[in-house]
Amino acid sequence: MEKGVEFAKAYFKPRAKAIEELAARSEGFRDLCDDFATASSEKLEWERSSGPDRDERIGEYTELVGSLQIEIEQALDQAHVVPFTRPRQ
Repeated sequence: MEKGVEFAKAYFKPRAKAIEELAARSEGFRDLCDDFATASSEKLEWERSSGPDRDERIGEYTELVGSLQIEIEQALDQAHVVPFTRPRQ
């Protein structure tokens, strides 16, 4: 698995198996995990920074990480929904 998927599995430990299964069949989900890992890493870098834009960038990355976290959770929830179809009459 890719770096982003491994990061997501470590972050969402109780859902690691579901992440692995969805990542195996969805390139879009793997990309989402990569974005999540990158944004989390960038946020940590800005937290260590003393640059003039530090606080602004931390705020931006905090918001981005939160949004990506929600997207991953929603993708996992949707992947486990089994649609019911009406029986043919």
